[in-house]
Formats: sequence, C-alpha cells, structure tokens
Amino acid sequence: RLLYRASVGATEEENQDLPKKGKAQGRKRASAPDGVVKPVKLSRADLYKPPTNEELNQLKETENLFHSSLLRLQIEELLKEVTLKEKKKQKIDAFLHEINALLSAVPETPETDLADQSWLPKDVKVPFLQVPFSVKGKFRFLPPAAVTVVGSYLLGTCIKPEINVDVALTMPRAILQDKDNLNQRYHRKRALYLAHIAQHLSKEKLFGSVRFTYMNSNHLKPILLLQPQGKDEKLVTVRLYACPAPGFFKPSRLYPSKNNVRTAWFLEQGSPGEGAAEPPTPHYNNSILCDTGLESNLLFLAGASAGFPGMRDGVALLKVWLHQRELDKGLGCLNGFVASMLVAYLVAKHKISQGMSGYQVLRSILQFLATTDLSAAGISLSKDADSSLPTLADFHQAFEVVLVDPSGLVNLCADMTASKYKQVQFEAKRSMEVLDDSTVDGFQLLLMTPKPLIRTFDHVFHLKHVSKLQGACKKMQLLNELMDRGGNYVAAALPFVTSLLARGLAERVLLLTHSLPQAPQWPISAEPPKHKDAGHLSFGLLLTPAFAASILERGPEADRPEAAEFRKFWGEKSELRRFQDGAICEAVVWGAETMCQKRLIPEQIVQHLLWLHAAIPESSIRYTGAVLESVIRAGREPAGTGEEAMVSIVRSYDDLSRKLWNLEGLPLTVTAVQGTHPALRYTDVFPPTPMKPDYSYHVRIKDKESLLPLPEKPCPAYIAPMKVVCHMEGSGQWPQDKEAIKRVKAAFHLCLAELLSQQHQLLCRPAATHADVYKDGYIFRLQVAYHREPHILKEVVTPEGMLKYRDTEESQLHLGHLQQHPAFSGTSRLAKRWVRAQLLSDSLSDECVDLLAASLFLHPAPFTPPSSPQVGFLRFLHLLMAFDWKNSPLIVNLNADLKVADYTEIRNAFVAARPHLPVMFIATPRDKRSSVWTKERPSAQILQRLLVLALESLRALEEQLADPLGSQDGKMVFRPPLDFYDILIHLNAKQIPRHLEGVDRPAKSFSRGMLKSDALVTTLIFPVVGYDPVQCYLQELREAFGDLALFFYDSHGGEVIGVLWKPSSFEPQPFKASNMKGRMMASLSREELVTVPNVEAILEDFEILGEGLVRSVEARTEKWTI
Repeated sequence: RLLYRASVGATEEENQDLPKKGKAQGRKRASAPDGVVKPVKLSRADLYKPPTNEELNQLKETENLFHSSLLRLQIEELLKEVTLKEKKKQKIDAFLHEINALLSAVPETPETDLADQSWLPKDVKVPFLQVPFSVKGKFRFLPPAAVTVVGSYLLGTCIKPEINVDVALTMPRAILQDKDNLNQRYHRKRALYLAHIAQHLSKEKLFGSVRFTYMNSNHLKPILLLQPQGKDEKLVTVRLYACPAPGFFKPSRLYPSKNNVRTAWFLEQGSPGEGAAEPPTPHYNNSILCDTGLESNLLFLAGASAGFPGMRDGVALLKVWLHQRELDKGLGCLNGFVASMLVAYLVAKHKISQGMSGYQVLRSILQFLATTDLSAAGISLSKDADSSLPTLADFHQAFEVVLVDPSGLVNLCADMTASKYKQVQFEAKRSMEVLDDSTVDGFQLLLMTPKPLIRTFDHVFHLKHVSKLQGACKKMQLLNELMDRGGNYVAAALPFVTSLLARGLAERVLLLTHSLPQAPQWPISAEPPKHKDAGHLSFGLLLTPAFAASILERGPEADRPEAAEFRKFWGEKSELRRFQDGAICEAVVWGAETMCQKRLIPEQIVQHLLWLHAAIPESSIRYTGAVLESVIRAGREPAGTGEEAMVSIVRSYDDLSRKLWNLEGLPLTVTAVQGTHPALRYTDVFPPTPMKPDYSYHVRIKDKESLLPLPEKPCPAYIAPMKVVCHMEGSGQWPQDKEAIKRVKAAFHLCLAELLSQQHQLLCRPAATHADVYKDGYIFRLQVAYHREPHILKEVVTPEGMLKYRDTEESQLHLGHLQQHPAFSGTSRLAKRWVRAQLLSDSLSDECVDLLAASLFLHPAPFTPPSSPQVGFLRFLHLLMAFDWKNSPLIVNLNADLKVADYTEIRNAFVAARPHLPVMFIATPRDKRSSVWTKERPSAQILQRLLVLALESLRALEEQLADPLGSQDGKMVFRPPLDFYDILIHLNAKQIPRHLEGVDRPAKSFSRGMLKSDALVTTLIFPVVGYDPVQCYLQELREAFGDLALFFYDSHGGEVIGVLWKPSSFEPQPFKASNMKGRMMASLSREELVTVPNVEAILEDFEILGEGLVRSVEARTEKWTI
C-alpha cells in the first residue's frame, strides 16, 4: 500500500514553506537549472520576429484560461517553491542506496510460534495492538526478497516541505503460510518483520531517528520511518512498508463479500457456534489487497504521466489545495496518492489531454470532483471486463465511497466516510465558483488561504474522549464493523455517528463533516498507541440560515407507517400535534425563546441524538457555537443578545416616520425619513433600552421643564439619542446662504416639535440643530436636511473672492440587503465590541466596522457566508490581519452594484493615488475614490496596533476553541493589555453610566435613576439625554492635551483611560510665551531658553479636570523619562 502513502507529500508544516503573502519571494536561486531562461541580447531582427506556435499557444491559453497573466505567474512561482531541487534529489538517492545495503545485512532468526515473541529484545515493542493475543502460525525473519522505491518520489509529484520516499520490502515466500489471510496473521507478521528491522537499524549511525507510525492512521498497518542524521534530518523521511511476495494471496479469498476474521477468535470463545454465518470483512480484506498492488499502481501512474509535465504540476497544485482544506491527512483522507489516481482516471477517460498545463489539470479535476458523487456512483480504473471480479455494486454494499484501482480488487477510498467525500465535493464546487469569478484573486483564495475547521464551519463540536465511542459501538450493535476494523472503535462508529447526525439535522445543515483521526509517530521502544490516543474528534456544521433556527420538526401524520419510525428516531421528544391545516402529525418542538437560543437549536439536536442512539453523554461533548456571545449580552437576566430589542426600536422608528410623513401644517412636506443610528441598521452593540426617569434622582428646573441629575447620586443611565434625518422637499424659497439655511432649519425643528406634540401628544424638546422626541421610552433626534445644502456647504470663498468647492463627508450607509444574513448583525456587533474593548473606541468609525463585516458576507470566498456570529468574528479578525491594506483597496460590493469594469477602475485609481489616500481604504459603489468612512481614522500607527491585536486575538481564540479540554472563557481576547500605556487614569464606577456593559460584569452595580419602561408613571418632563461624563472628560482632555498625548478608552463601561505620550512632544522647544501650555522651562545652555512638558503638573491637571470622576492617576514612570 506503499504508493498510497507515498504520494501524500504534504504535512502540517506545508504552510511554513508555501510562499507566504507579503514575504519577498525573489530569493536568489543558487544554480539556474537547465531550462531557466537567461536574459539574452537580441538583435533588432529577432525582436520583431513573428511569434512561434508555442508562444501563440501560451498567449491564447493565458487569455482564455487565466483571468490575468498574474495568475499564471503566481502558479509558476508556487510550483517552483514546492518542487524538489536537483541537489536535494542527489542527497536523497545516496541515502536510499545506503539503506538498501543495510537491509540485506539484517540477520535471520530461527522459526518460532507467531504468539511467542520472546526472541525480540526488550527495547523494541511490536508496533501492533495484539488483541486478542493468541493466534496460530509460525514466524521467522529472512532478509527482503526485493527492495523497491514506489510512490510519488519517482513520479516527481512529491512536494515540499515534507518529502516522503516510500520503499516496499517484499517479504520472502518462506515466511508466509497458507492461512495467513485469516485473523490478522499476515498483519502481525508484517509488524514483527518491521520490528526486527527497526531494532537493527536503530543501532546504525546513519539515522537521526527511527520511529513507527500507522499508514494513513490505519491501526492494522504499521510502517517504519527513517530520517537521516545531522543537519539533513528534515530533508527526507523514508517510509518502509512490508508487502507479501507477489501472487501469494488468492484474490478471490479477499473479495469484499468474504470473511477472514472469525467471530469465535475475535471474541475469544472456544469453539465457533454451529452453523452461524460469518459476516464479511471488506475493510480487513482491502488492507491486505492494498499491499499486493503497490508496484502495479506505480506503473499505472507512471504510464499516465509519461511525457506529461502538466499532470505532474496539476497533482502538485491539487495536493496544496487539499492540504489547505485539511483533507490530506489521517484515517480516510483524500491523500496525494488517491488524487494522482483520480487524475490518471481522467487521463484514461480522455477528460484530460496530454497538452494541458498544470492549471488546466487542476480545473478539470475540481470540475470532476464537484460533479461526481463517488458515494452514490463509484468509479473503477480497471480495464478488463472479467466477470469473476467483484462489481461496483458489491463495493458499494461494503464501503461508503468507492474508487477501485486498476486491478479491480482494491477500493482506494475504503476508509473515507460519505460525509468526508461530500465535503470534498462541496469544496470543489466552491473552488470552481471562485476560479470563474474574475473580480477575486483565485490563486490567493484557493491555494494560499488555509481553512481550519474552526474558521470554516458555523458551529463546531468536539467529542472530548473518543473512548466514549466504545459504548457507542455497543449501543449501535457494531460488532461486525469492529471485527472488520481490527477493534478500532473510532473507525467503526464514525460513519454511523455522522449519518445519524446528518439525518437528525437534515435541512438545517448544508454540510456536516468531521476531522480525520490522526495517528501519532512513536519511538520503537514504546508501546503502540491505543485507539483512544487519537486525541479528540471534531465535527463541523455549515448551517442553512433559512432553517437552522426553526423550533419545529414536523413529522409524518400519526396514522402513517413512517410515524413509528419517526418516534423511534426522536425518542420521547416526539409528540402528537395538531397543525393549522387540520393535520395531526408527529412533531418535535425545541425550546428556545430568544434569537440567540434559537441559533443553538442544532446543539440540542446533537446532544439529544448522541445520547439517545450512541450513549454519548452531554459531558463528553464540547459544543462551540456561541461561546463569544456573552460579551454582547446586556443586563443580568439571561435575556437574548439584543436582536429582539433592536426589532422593537425599529418598530417604534417606523411608526415615527409614518407620523412624520403625515404631519399636517408643515410649510414643506417631508419627502424621506432616514435613520442613521447603528441600532436602526441592527448593528448597535448594546441597543438603547426603553427608559423612564426616576424623579427622586433629579432636581427639576422649574422654568425650563427639565431635569438635572443630583450630584450625590450615581450618574443616571445613559440615554442614547438616535439620529433620524428628515429630508424636506425642495422649494425656491430656501435661501442660498449658509447662515440663513441654519436659521430656516432651526425654525423647522421648532415647528416639527410643536406639531408632533399637538397631533400625537409626543414629548418633544427642540433645539437649533435638532429636535428630540421621546417616544416609547426611546429618544429620537430629528434633524432636518435640505438636498442642496451639501452643495452650498462645499462653496468656500477664497481670500481673492473666488468661489471654490471643497469636499464634505457624505453621510448615510445603507445595509438593508444584508438582513438576509441573520448573522450579520451579531458579527458586526462582536467586531465593534472587540475594537472598543481594546480601548480603540474612537479609532474606527461605526460605519467602517459595519463595512468590514459586510465584506465577509458579500465576498466570503473561499468560505461560505458566515451563519453564526462567532465564525463571522473569527473571519473579521483574520480579514484585519491578513488583508494587504498597503497595496489593495478593500472593495465592498453593496447591492452588487459594481461590475467587473468598476473593480478595475477602482484598483487603478487606487494605485495612482495611493500616497494621498487613507491607510485603510474601503471602496463601495457610492464611494469609489475617497473611502469616506476611513478618511480621518484609523491612523497608520493605530492600524498597525489593530493588526497586532487581531493576530494575537485570533491565535488565542482559535487555540482555545479548538481545544475541547481547555477553558471555555470567550472573554479572554476582550480584555485589553494595559502595559502598553504610559499613564492609566482609573475612573470611579459610580459615575460611569454604562458601567454594566463592561466585558466582565461588575460585582456591584448602582441604581441609575431609571424606572422600568412598564412602570406606571407618565413621563411629563424630558429626561437627560446623551449624558456620559466620561466622554465629556475625554473631550476636555483631548482639547487641552491633544498635542502632547493620545487618549484611549472603552466606551462600553471601561473603568480605565489609557494615555500615551506623543514622542514628538518631549523634544525641547524654543521658549515662546504663546507656547507655554503644559510646558515648563528647562535650561539646556545659557544662550537659549527651551521648554519641555511639565509632566507632574499635567498629571495633577488630569485629576483636577476629572474631580469626582477620576479615582486615581497611575503614572508608569519606567516607560518614559521626565
């Protein structure tokens, strides 16, 4: 089965060697191999020579296949990076010759019983789980009859960084006996054979390490790994496989329908029960047959790839593709060998022709995988129509996925589960879509972006202890499967568990998949790992947003025969219900009140089914679907995560806008009403809650009909005014002068307030710039807009009396169409909560974060649009960290208004004007050139800081979510590192109105002078709006000391303000009377007077300015010098 593993070149380290984005890739290549074009001086005649046929072909291919010549260059560069250099090949060949010489010198041993292993020295353990131990048969060691190199090394499809060379050792006939196909005898001989060789080779100085591992994590097939000594240790791993003498096993004994493991032997019962039929053991038979076809498969592949460099490149690209998706390692993976066989199949079927390039081969194979379901209709590479061979139907009965090798005997995908193949198929479909989309960089997305389970799937759950699957095998009565798999209960139970969950989750999920059990490597002196050492198993669910959160599972009608089946499947959860159409049906109802509980219905289903059918308790399942959502939950009681609150705000706002449209008595009618507050587009982290002021906490100002907070009481709760813009119709009466427009608008605000209180009895308070309306416990801030006003504001009269236009910010952001993605709101809110928790509240605008989140939904490739806030947030961090902000604009195609030509135009304009554009550039259909939302902020330093924080947070979070036994505290990445700041200003919690929004719930909270919205008081006086002492304090600090320091704060109830000195402010400056704010004299020399910041006085000012609000000022003097 050597070939099998051989061609699996790549491993975890692959990413370290793949050219990373951003690293310089122009490393000097030592010796230019033949065929690399060196620059040549051309004569004039040569320069204008017509192109040759080959050049024409290349040009035509580039035009038709690649969206740009860049893709072609990227692929060529990648192939150079992953293929083996000549110099390395020579070293590897020399190492192989030395191994060959050593193998023929391993001494023979006398014949003993197979179960008597006393002849093996104590320091070598047999790399095989011998359960049950006793078995018939004799064993002796003889040197291998032949040593052959097989696998990808000879084909040239082996790729860096992990180079594996597979060597098959043919065991001489004399070792094997007639009935070795029974009861694991052959497998045990193989293990003893390798153990004896390992013991001898481990004494040699040539090897840096001699270890065992399981081939493709299959416990029946140990192999021996050799690595060279010294600095070349990482150069190559030579893998030794033992295989039987050719023609020794009769294939007909090993067909999928035959039995070769006897029940009585496996259960250690004395005599077999009379006349009991033995179950077939297809996987066991397949594992023996694999070893017989190593060389013939190599010859088959060599025939397919002879004189076909495109196939070599195509297989290498396919391996990188599989590796980035974690599909190429472990039990039941789609490894490089199977991939090569698939390509060879397409060559044989003339779907791939000899002239194709590597990229075309990759496209063809992805197209094939996307459209072929091997779990429903398998394929065979066998040419002979020999009627005695097993048919495809025989294979389908025994295995979930079928791909038969050229001999017609071996299923190359025997260990793969149907759900794993479905994942391969799904990935191939997505990849074809990406390759056909000319607006994205397909190369970067398909071959350079890793897709770890935790960032790819909406919900992930881990089975903490795989040993629980032993009980599952009992409960599901899988004795035959256990015998077939040599006692490996993980492999036996996995297909049944996945199909059980797939049936239960049905249309809630697009895709359900599992991680592949990995076998470790171990030293030859150690016992082989048990089945439970495979670590934990993870399962990933891709949810269908339309159905994932539905609380009802409707079954068949009660009198139908299927009803009993439905009841059996769902257990006591199933109950009879009468539906609106009059039908009485079986149904399952899942309890979930709020949106965030509904998102977790799949968790209830998984736990229920695994306990009911597989005896896996809830405590063994770690479900990560909503670990982070606690940070966007306000309030003590287990309320939802704010979705319901925002729906009621929007309802109130819709009602208000209807009233505005129908107001009678306005001089001009309202033409449009637009809400610009984030809560009105469902992306406010903590949406405002309806409030009523408690009079006992305020003083009434008699003549003004207003309230004033009492100084001795805690600061009242923060009431956020929600800005609503009213567009008035145009009229020739509007003035054309800026000041006059302001006055007319103020008159409108007075008029609106008066009419709303007269016609709708709403409490209003007008001001020159806005009118506040108190409705349903919320405050809406109305602002009148006149459509020509921006135009007039742009007019600036220069000193020479010329009219000039300057740009002003465009307002509103429209994200209405994103409501079809239920997870958008949660993703954007988690992202904002994280940015603010890092004390960067004022460094990114609300709209900027909304656009970043929107891009994850509108341009999700190579992923699918997120269907849970958690995975959306992980991808947000990844986007921040991995996007090339310096050289690329982030294009967010809202409403799909941008066409291909617009993309090109935006990119070209960006490159041309890069030095004058903001560091973070986001283009939308309405704003292609100026990136309005990121113009002022973030600055380059803040963006850099954000990227560092995102990188660290993502690493920590993914480690935490992927480790089922670690802590489940999602708040870790929301606690900011404070050692970065020069000064910390600690605040008094009593005066922080949003104290309860902190990441870690404060132990004691204050009553904030507000009544519940359902309290029986009528509010006659306007509450205090938008009052947050901390924000006022920050504003004063920035005005007074903005030129000396930067101030950072978490606006959601942070108890600390971080201060950073600006390095420039500490440079001595010449004395000027006008420039003495916050500075003091420092005499450097007699001649000139210079000033430096007076740090002690400034710190004292911090306290004086914030009296009553500031608890203490902590200066960290070791960070800066006074």
